[in-house]
Amino acid sequence: METKVLKVVRQGEAFSVQSSKQETGQIQKCNIVLRELGGSKFENEYVCAMLGSLAACRFYEGDVVIATLRFSTHEYQGQVFQEILVTDIVKVNK
Repeated sequence: METKVLKVVRQGEAFSVQSSKQETGQIQKCNIVLRELGGSKFENEYVCAMLGSLAACRFYEGDVVIATLRFSTHEYQGQVFQEILVTDIVKVNK
């Protein structure tokens, strides 16, 4: 896992997905795009998932956050996909 200071590019709406780890069989998920700080729009960007209670948190374009990201991969139907999960995120007060 890595903890980084990042800027929010955009965040999608939360939606339900199936989860065998939850009693209800579903968990809330939303996607967020985060960019490393720097002087241009060409800094590294990460498309991340936020699950459960984090999916209910709202961030807005330009918000500066400190986020812990967990990088993983999984294989599905012979293809390998990378996933980035936000495990903790806090807005930095301006």
